[in-house]
Amino acid sequence: MAVDMDTEDWLGCPTPLEMYQHQCSLLVDELAETERMLRRARANIAGLVQMNDLLATGKASAEAALRQALERISAMDDDAPDNVSFRPIDLVTGQRDHLFRENQRLLMELKVLRGPQP
Repeated sequence: MAVDMDTEDWLGCPTPLEMYQHQCSLLVDELAETERMLRRARANIAGLVQMNDLLATGKASAEAALRQALERISAMDDDAPDNVSFRPIDLVTGQRDHLFRENQRLLMELKVLRGPQP
């Protein structure tokens, strides 16, 4: 059974020109969407570059402050006598030991002044 029908006349079937035009409009829409995404990506990249510059500047200033602090600490260590420490716990323990020795000395003087106890 050989049916030779031309389907171009059927209602609702697009012509080849209409199919090409539709395909072109789809491609144009896709290209516009791609361009919009590209603009947004470029704006994001520009923002990231600016943030990176700010972070690099902050890092450089923090490193400079750290170098200065380390230099000051090393200068303090070089200028300080050997028995002096700048650590807070060492200062507190040194004060505690000094007060303990002073307390023991005063107790001994008090015992000497009171004399022997019967």
